[in-house]
Amino acid sequence: MALSIRAKALLFHDPRSSALLEQVERIARSDATVLVIGETGTGKELIARHIHSQSERKGPFIAVNCGAFSESLIDAELFGHETGAFTGATQARSGWFEAANGGTLFLDEIGDLSMALQVKLLRVLQERQVVRLGSRRPIPLDVRLVAATNVDLHKAVAAERFRSDLFYRLSVATVNLPPLCERPGDILPLARHFIGLYSAKLKLENVDLGPDAEAALLAYEWPGNIRELENVIHYALIVCRDGSIRSEDLRMVGTLHRSRPASVPSQYSQPLQLPPEQQQRHLHAVPASRAEEVQPAPALRQRLESLFNEFIEAGEPVLFDTVEEALIRTAYAWCHQNQVQTAKVLGISRNILRTHLKRFGLIGGTDGGAESSTPAESGQFRHISIAL
Repeated sequence: MALSIRAKALLFHDPRSSALLEQVERIARSDATVLVIGETGTGKELIARHIHSQSERKGPFIAVNCGAFSESLIDAELFGHETGAFTGATQARSGWFEAANGGTLFLDEIGDLSMALQVKLLRVLQERQVVRLGSRRPIPLDVRLVAATNVDLHKAVAAERFRSDLFYRLSVATVNLPPLCERPGDILPLARHFIGLYSAKLKLENVDLGPDAEAALLAYEWPGNIRELENVIHYALIVCRDGSIRSEDLRMVGTLHRSRPASVPSQYSQPLQLPPEQQQRHLHAVPASRAEEVQPAPALRQRLESLFNEFIEAGEPVLFDTVEEALIRTAYAWCHQNQVQTAKVLGISRNILRTHLKRFGLIGGTDGGAESSTPAESGQFRHISIAL
């Protein structure tokens, strides 16, 4: 099931987060379609839920993970089907658009949709009606759509992997959700929130964060964002002693480091300016090694171009395929065969990545193969607690 209730805490203590909250609540009062852009684990679903809760819509909020469906199923799941529309369709069934009528439909990982489904989604948004598979009867819709992605849709449009007309239809109102490392004022409040949440479950009392633990939390890059912070605190509570979490209790071993600096503004929205004291705190929270990532190293580009020249001079017969396969294999191995993270590193959707992985024999030829993803990235139902 691709329905999801995954997000757990939405806290707005950092000035940048407070400005974001004001923007979100202004957007919520309208009926505009919203595109939420942010890295995995930043709380895109909670932003969508907050938009719904602050709107005047009386219908349900339904969250659907587009990346969790196979190509053969997502059409029927989104738009519904009639009896006999395809093999196994023994009875008519409404899709998620119909189920969300009068409310809000949240489509996560919108960048994973195939071009064919993008055309159908565009038609639904334009005509405000849906036609089930196997039917010719349009069904009127009153649904607010909130879409989310961690894919750079500008690049996807330029590469002709995402329709430009759908992109502009989705991004009537755009919310850029910064990664956790750009919201240093939220890190410790979130950590204390998770301490309270998991202390109750573990039957612990009065657990606090030691000064060295606080410093370690602020200095870390948080490639997994809020979801990673939650897991780090959960583990620390299990192993800590004497009611205090120390730096050695924090298992911060993210397999990925950020490929871009937190200070680079998003192309989707204007950067929010931090006050001087927050800017200073933010600089302390970012490791010094990140400074050299601000610009791509010219030496690395020169080495890459030199290698390409050697391949061309050697008369490599299938140069493009050779380079593409080497890139896919290298990224997949570096990410420890984690498809979610590999797609993120390469800047492509998981559906496109899976096509390449099958092509190069790195995974099986069926869509049902196992994916390396964390439990929090699966479509399991989880309790939601919004702390504002």
